[in-house]
Amino acid sequence: MAQLKYTPHTPRAARPRPATRLLAPLLAAALAAPAGAQTTRPVDAVDLGRYLVRTAGCNDCHSPGYAQQGGHTPESSWLTGDGLGWRGPWGTSYAANLRLLVAGLGEDQWLQHVRTMRPRPPMPWYDLQAMSEADLRAIYRYVRQLGPAGQAAPAYQPPGTPVAGPVVQFPGAP
Repeated sequence: MAQLKYTPHTPRAARPRPATRLLAPLLAAALAAPAGAQTTRPVDAVDLGRYLVRTAGCNDCHSPGYAQQGGHTPESSWLTGDGLGWRGPWGTSYAANLRLLVAGLGEDQWLQHVRTMRPRPPMPWYDLQAMSEADLRAIYRYVRQLGPAGQAAPAYQPPGTPVAGPVVQFPGAP
């Protein structure tokens, strides 16, 4: 491949672009990020736990109305479980109230629980188990700091059992 060399007669489109011209769109995008957007990984355990809960998608299922409101729910309602059912071939499952769960566990018990749990779909337990011990401890400390709140989520219902309330219906196996 021939390398282009800049001369005053080189067509404008073929001229090398200074790095600042290439980086300008990236800089503009970074400056346009919403105020308060987290751009670095926090060091403090509680702040790191908050960051992980938000970025790992925990709130999407475990905080009522979070996904439907585009993440604009008060932190005071985060991780209190939800009455929205997730129905599929496994039956109907519900996102647990993590604040009540964590209130009943010590930190090492939490780690053991996460490392061995196999909840029903759609909980991505395998993603949680892939997290580092430090990240899991940070999540525990954040949820513990929030304190217990809310009610327990509805109990699992076996396949074919009618449920009260809304459900997200998953298709059966192909």
